[in-house]
Amino acid sequence: MKSAVETLNPTRVRLTVEVPFEELKDSLDAAYKKINQQVTVKGFRKGKIPARVIDQRFGRGAVLEEAVNDALPKFYTEAVNEAELNPLGQPEVDIKELKDNELLSFTAEVDIRPAIEIPDYSGIEVEVDAVEVTDEDIEKSVQQLRERFASTSPVERAAEDGDVVTVDLEAKVEGEVLEDGVASDVSYTIGSGELLDGIDDAVKGLSAGEEGTFTSELKGGSAAGKEAEVTVKVTQVASRELPELDDEFAQLASEFDTLEELKADSRKRLQNMKQYDQATQAQERVLDKLLELVEVPIPEKLLEDEINTRKHNLEHHQLGQMGLTLDRYLEIQGKSAEEFETETREAAIKGIKTQFVLDELVNKEKLNVNQEELTEHLMRRAASSGMSPDQFAQAVVEGGQVPMLVGEVARGKALAVVVEAATVKDTNGEIVDLDDEDEDEAEGSAEATEATEEKPEA
Repeated sequence: MKSAVETLNPTRVRLTVEVPFEELKDSLDAAYKKINQQVTVKGFRKGKIPARVIDQRFGRGAVLEEAVNDALPKFYTEAVNEAELNPLGQPEVDIKELKDNELLSFTAEVDIRPAIEIPDYSGIEVEVDAVEVTDEDIEKSVQQLRERFASTSPVERAAEDGDVVTVDLEAKVEGEVLEDGVASDVSYTIGSGELLDGIDDAVKGLSAGEEGTFTSELKGGSAAGKEAEVTVKVTQVASRELPELDDEFAQLASEFDTLEELKADSRKRLQNMKQYDQATQAQERVLDKLLELVEVPIPEKLLEDEINTRKHNLEHHQLGQMGLTLDRYLEIQGKSAEEFETETREAAIKGIKTQFVLDELVNKEKLNVNQEELTEHLMRRAASSGMSPDQFAQAVVEGGQVPMLVGEVARGKALAVVVEAATVKDTNGEIVDLDDEDEDEAEGSAEATEATEEKPEA
């Protein structure tokens, strides 16, 4: 077999392959065997029909076609390996010449990973938010905990802000009660904003047994996005009583004996959360700076596929679960179809570029993924998917997605290398040492790059 490579552009090549006929012998034998099992000829046992009879009865052309279909993947793969190419997706194959007992010639056009030069990234500098936990932050955290331990007691009066009301709801659209628009014994805290817009004003001032109506745009269900007339009947009004902020509350709500210890723990947790957010922000901004330094040609077919995948996932998975159409989603977001197309394309380009650049860094820095790192990443992915680690691992193996997970971890480690080499300062001008912030920086980097990429098929 002979092969040659012609570069059509930085992301696409054409392979020209010539195969001497003797190298098709195995595929020809397999073709005769396959046809033998599929046809019957009077006077011959099934599977024992001579090749010359098959040629006479069914045509040599049918045999050659079967043999070529069998041989092409093998010779294409040999040509790719010989040229040391990294193909993306399936090739477009064109048989140029097929001379019986002489020669098979074909071309294969395919997208390839572009050659990327990684420049010196040690000079990258980024600024991130300073980690500051205020007394106001502490008070807000403790107040949220206090809200969780609030008690309620029924009262014989009209509903007020902060009360918990039990209500029955009935929604009508164009005068018709919706099948999924009736609900009973719904508990709602006035002012929480957890139900329909307009319900607060409708129930305030109502006592048990009284009802009111209001108009609201439905957030979900069969009539999501439509204006509905909602009748709300109050069946109970209960006042909420918050526990006193004292040592007794600290013992009730935590493992601490005093309120001061509880507040100190809240400060520590908020500090850790803000440090994690700071590290994530640093990773994202360092990645953006790195991408600015590297020229990456994007294969058009890969980009088109990635855009379509993102649109499909948004429309049929994320929005579908919320009962929203794409048009309604854009209306809520205040975006035009053109703006959505532009944003989707830009996000797809960034995702593909991120994957290409970090993969090249993995090779340049000779980064490997060990079993422990892969297991930790798998468990995090399982938790975010709502599956048990065993279920997620089984799904990954059955779907042949192990290399994808390995790639995510490796790219996370590559980004961590760049972050470590970068200069990160906070808004106060202080140098941020991320090594002290998060022992799982590489894992956090894997999650950051995963979110950016949304896994373009490559």
